[in-house]
Amino acid sequence: MNQLLVIGAGGHGKVVAETALASSEWDNIAFLDDAFPSQKVLLSWPLLGTLDDAGGLTEEYPNLVVAIGRNSLRLQLINRFSSLGFKLPNIIHPTALVSPSVKLEKGIVIFPKAVINAESHLGSGCIINTSSTIDHDCTLGDGVHVCPGVNMAGGVSVGEGSLIGTGSSIIQQIQIGSNSVVGAGSVVVSDIGDSVTAFGNPAREQGNR
Repeated sequence: MNQLLVIGAGGHGKVVAETALASSEWDNIAFLDDAFPSQKVLLSWPLLGTLDDAGGLTEEYPNLVVAIGRNSLRLQLINRFSSLGFKLPNIIHPTALVSPSVKLEKGIVIFPKAVINAESHLGSGCIINTSSTIDHDCTLGDGVHVCPGVNMAGGVSVGEGSLIGTGSSIIQQIQIGSNSVVGAGSVVVSDIGDSVTAFGNPAREQGNR
């Protein structure tokens, strides 16, 4: 039996669990969340304990996915649970289209109808959300979140921990720095630096995060 432990029993965790179930790779799913014991179930799946209980579950649940939306915390937890010996598989919905030449690191989640094209490279802990498209030769650092409906043209680079907001469009060869946020619906036609918030059409840097 293939068992998957999901860290984070919130809204994002629901979607991650349903994506894992749809992939037909997992027979049994359970959660850990610090809301336990006040919360003991999410949809039809049990909460087994808090995050501190993970160490005792490595044999029963050797595979783990971190379903936390906040990029910096997600990366911290990936490192924490990897050091405990958990495997961090990639969870890919069967309706997503991922080129065989794409390089995927660990702990990535790819939601329904996302498209990732040739020779792109995704770092650990990335979220590629519903119906987003990433064209050829893009590079996403660890912990990047590409929100629903984003369209990213070829050769784009996004630094570690950045978030690309819902419905944004990014033209080819753009570089976006680390730990930055591109606001929803933005059109990015020029490079964006590190640790800034940018939004608009065209997107402009509006200040430091």
